[in-house]
Amino acid sequence: MTWDQGLHGAVVSLDAPAAGGVTRELTYLEAIRDGMRFMMRQDPAVVLMGEDIGVYGGAFKVTQGLIDEFGADRVIDTPMAELAMIYAAIGLSFQGIRPVVEMQFADFISTGFDAIVQFAATNHYRWGQPVPMTIRAPGAGGLRAGPFHSQSNEAWFVHTPGLKVVAPSTPADARGLLISAIRDPNPVIYYETKYLYRSLKGPVPDGDQAVPIGQAALRRTGEELALITYGAMVQECLNAAATLEREGHSVEVLDLRTLKPLDEAAILASARKTGKVLIVHEANRTCGVGSEVAALIAAGAFEYLDGPISRLAGPDTPVPYSPPLEDVHRPAAQAILRAARDLLAY
Repeated sequence: MTWDQGLHGAVVSLDAPAAGGVTRELTYLEAIRDGMRFMMRQDPAVVLMGEDIGVYGGAFKVTQGLIDEFGADRVIDTPMAELAMIYAAIGLSFQGIRPVVEMQFADFISTGFDAIVQFAATNHYRWGQPVPMTIRAPGAGGLRAGPFHSQSNEAWFVHTPGLKVVAPSTPADARGLLISAIRDPNPVIYYETKYLYRSLKGPVPDGDQAVPIGQAALRRTGEELALITYGAMVQECLNAAATLEREGHSVEVLDLRTLKPLDEAAILASARKTGKVLIVHEANRTCGVGSEVAALIAAGAFEYLDGPISRLAGPDTPVPYSPPLEDVHRPAAQAILRAARDLLAY
């Protein structure tokens, strides 16, 4: 791990390579594609499924070129029927295949809800049959795509026993968490942030560099306040923390990375260390992941707190299409700064 020591805190390199490791500069999107390519080369049981993911390369071109290397038997174009493709993937998983299913948008995962929560999530509990299936869900807003293409619906699946849910915020984690998700014997919902596809670039380790499911990442250390977040909000929180440092404050940023199971030890450590916590996520506020994080801190770190546990999230409305309205709906550095300053002054 590399450190950039500041006056009031240490900035942890977002994606510090392992000692002596080889890295490449990849966008978030390229890192996802590279993770799939790596696993498909390593394991012939890995197949991709989704709408227009073959010759067309997917709605966002994440799978572009993979059909040329692996063929149509492993990069499978499906009908526009999410329920059918997920049930087909479950059946394949029973035969030793490891399907990676792409939802064109995370919003459309609701069409396949029954297959995920009623069947895939409960199958191992009911009769001991693993379901090694990964569902890629391109989610969140910021692209002016309106209410049907901008949702952050991860809390649906965090609530469901039997599922794991990950949400990488960096290119290296996008690749590393995807490797872990594909190898996992449980169904994993892999939330990738569309806004980061081409806007974020960083060093990505080559080779077999999996990121463990269930481990948060401390992106920046601090003493006065902890910002706990995930996905695209990690970058926004880091920007806010840098501004607050220039104002004389020491702010920590904890990236959850995995939403289920949560890294409870890391969350409690940040809360106990700083005494003040602001939880930030793009999803709607009510019953969001932040509610569970807040409850965990209230139960496990209450006596360490010097202020109320605060949450900053999207309002309980559909995501607007209008750019000015979406900018208000979606938390960003300025909104985080306002909430953080209020909490620091408490």
